[in-house]
Order: sequence, then C-alpha cells, then structure tokens
Amino acid sequence: MRIKSFRYFLLSISLTFIVWSCDKSSTTDPNPQPEVLVSSTLVKEYTKDQLIAALGPLGSSYSLFIRGGVKQYKIVYKTKDVDGTVIQASGALAIPVLTDANTALPLASYQHGTIFSDADAPSYFSIDGEGTMASVLSTLGYIVAAPDYIGYGATNNLPHTYEHREGLATASLDMMRAAKEFIVKEKINWNKNVYLGGYSEGGFATLALQKKIEEEAPSEFNLKASSCGAGAYNKTLSFKTIASVESDGDPTHNASYIWVILTYDRIYKLNRPMSSYFVEPYATQIQKDKQNARISVSFNKIISDNTKKGITEGTDTALVNAVKDNDIFDWKPKTPTLLTHGDADSYVPYFNTKTAYDAMIKRGATNVKLNTVSGGDHDTSIQKYLLDTIAFFSSNQ
Repeated sequence: MRIKSFRYFLLSISLTFIVWSCDKSSTTDPNPQPEVLVSSTLVKEYTKDQLIAALGPLGSSYSLFIRGGVKQYKIVYKTKDVDGTVIQASGALAIPVLTDANTALPLASYQHGTIFSDADAPSYFSIDGEGTMASVLSTLGYIVAAPDYIGYGATNNLPHTYEHREGLATASLDMMRAAKEFIVKEKINWNKNVYLGGYSEGGFATLALQKKIEEEAPSEFNLKASSCGAGAYNKTLSFKTIASVESDGDPTHNASYIWVILTYDRIYKLNRPMSSYFVEPYATQIQKDKQNARISVSFNKIISDNTKKGITEGTDTALVNAVKDNDIFDWKPKTPTLLTHGDADSYVPYFNTKTAYDAMIKRGATNVKLNTVSGGDHDTSIQKYLLDTIAFFSSNQ
C-alpha cells in the first residue's frame, strides 16, 4: 500500500551525509546463486545539476542534499510467477556517480508501495514514478535496486501479486540477484553490505523479503539492516478488523482492500463470484472495475455477511487459510530490524507493527526496534520513517 506523497516528504528533509567505509575487496562472490540477469539497459545518466533540473520545480529542494549524479538502468531478469512459471520481470537500478571512484558502496533494495498505474513502476524512471525515488536515494551513496514486482514493467500483462508474501518476496529477491550479477559484471565497487527498505506495501514486501533471505538464501547477501514502514504484516487481524469495524470510507483505501481479496481469490484458486465477497451494487462495480473501483463507504458495508462471518468466526476455512499464509508478523529476525508506524494510521492500522514487534520479542529477538510515530497517520509518518531509516542504516555498517 502506498500514498503518493511518499516521495515529496523527502524534499523537506535535511540529511547529514553518510560516510561509508572504503572496501577495496574484489566483487567476486564465492557463494553460489541462481543466474537470473537477462539484460541491462542504460536509460539515462545525469550529472548532479542535470538531475536537479530534470526534477523541475522540486529540484531546488532536492539540491540541498543530492551528492552527485546518477546512472539509471533498466534491469530485466528471470523470476517465477506464483504458479512456478519462469518469467522475465524488470526493475530499476540506480548507480551513484561519485567523485571518488575508490569509495565502496552499499547495496539497498527499495520495495515500492502501492501504485495503480504501470507508468509509476521504477524501471520507467518517470519523474512522477518510483524510479525517481530510487535515483534520489542513490545519490546519498547507495547502489539502489528497485523491483517493479510482477504485474508492472516487463510483466504488465500479468496481474500484480498485491500484498502476496511469496510473490513480492520472490520478485524482490531475484531482482537483488540480478543487481548483484550486474555489479560483478560491470566491476562496480561494492562493499558487500546490503540494506532493505520500503513503506506501506513496500514495508510488507520488505519484511517478506527479509524473512525469505534469512530462511532460504542466507549465504547470498550480507544483510546489515532492514527498515519496514507501515506494512500490513498481520493479515489475519487486519481482515477481521476491516470486516467488523467501521473504517474511514476512503475510496483509495477501499480499493486496496478489494485488491487484496481479488489477489488471494486468484492465487489460492478460490475462484468465487464477486457476489460471494461483496454486496450489491458494489459487487457489480467491482466485477467491472476490479481494484480500480472507487467506493466511498465503510468497507464493512461493502463485503457480504457471509464473508464477514467467515472471516471473523473462522468458518470460511479456504479464505482464512489464504489470509493466514500471508501473515509475516510472528517470527524471529536475525537482521537488525526497524519497524516504523504511526499510531493514528487509519489505512494500515498500527496493530500490524505492534503485534509484529511483540511477537518477535516474545521469540527472543533482541535486534528489533519499535519506532512509533505518536499521532502519525499513513501520510504524516513517512517523513520520520525516511529520516530514521537513514540513521538506522548508518548505525549498522
């Protein structure tokens, strides 16, 4: 889930430059990993001044902290769709152009939030899109990999795996593998350190990616820190809440909740008619417009009584199990992890982060930090998330 103002909060931030330690070691990695890189295309190279100019009216604010130029690449790589089919996905890779070529840079994987338009996907590098965010972050001294996810960019003919744990994590991990291959191929000076970050849907994707790397590919990447903002990690409680509690009725929020149901219905092969999940006239509207439907009532007035009962009482076993398969709040991270969330968030409720933190601490985690934004909603908490993420990464070199 993503609020578009995410990137604009970055404009008002004054950052202390992060000084990364130099590492002259070879970029050759002894750890085996799948070869996934298909192609890399240089989309654009900017000097510092050109990048500021390209940002238009926003450029003067960015100029306060942009450190240099950036090279923007579109990466195409092999990954697997949710049915196991091998496909070619895409993502953005941003490489900072620094005056000191001997500086060894860290790699950061940036998982973007909800986008309803394919044009906003990172690999297009549109001024209004997520590729611009990746590029600006890169000027702070990171090699930034930003997966489009399945459903955007090279895979825009496929449905997006919205809020699906495995789909998001797999596409993101394989993008990191492709970025690693590119770094070695181009002999880019990388210090082997890796950082993960994302907000909203990106926060959920980041925690899912972190869990997947730690459990399935621990030798491939040297994870130094992970910063997850306002993700819906506790899907079971989230579904019970939106089914039973009055919501703010925001049409974009409702569209996101609808999208999750549509995604799980498809991926878990429930294959139910919309009238099974939603009441009229909304069922017909959703059948026609899918996640692009904009409905301005409390979400618990959109879903059917059978769906409400099945979720809240646990009687709809197939749906309940599909939702539960996407819970990622109850496990013990090995990587230093920052969980940020506003306690007044009406879009992705704060309990998602609080229950994740409590469950992780209960399992014995000592490297997880709860970062509560007092009075912060989904939008207003972004600035603190960004500032605290930079500081958190800097303290975990």
